[in-house]
Amino acid sequence: MDFYIGTDKDQLDISAIHQYISTTSYWGKGRTMEDLQKTLDHCLCFGMYLRSGTQIGFARVLTDYVVFAYLMDLFVFDEYRGNGLGKELIGYIIGHPLLKNVKTMALKTKDAHALYERFGFQTIGDSELWMYKDNVVYS
Repeated sequence: MDFYIGTDKDQLDISAIHQYISTTSYWGKGRTMEDLQKTLDHCLCFGMYLRSGTQIGFARVLTDYVVFAYLMDLFVFDEYRGNGLGKELIGYIIGHPLLKNVKTMALKTKDAHALYERFGFQTIGDSELWMYKDNVVYS
């Protein structure tokens, strides 16, 4: 599948993102458009698109770009799942020049632990939701 990933917020299909998060996702049911816009305004956003410009995936990261990054709202629209696009999106995000040297990246997931473990994320303690990837080397 021919696609690209970008961080231009002007290209985001905000209504499609809102529809998915507020009605389809388990984590954002009922999120208002106003709340979604606030989250977009305060995060580094990643859109995944077909070459035609159709949005097929999304994620956002709240970060200080040095110490901590929190990966949120990562999804691929249902009709494009099963093509490895989620893996592509995660790999792109953790390798992004603004994020690749962040000391710790964290996320919450109810059902994608195995996917994130492929990228070095580990569960935090006995949490069923929290995962992290630590780039800190302790001596």
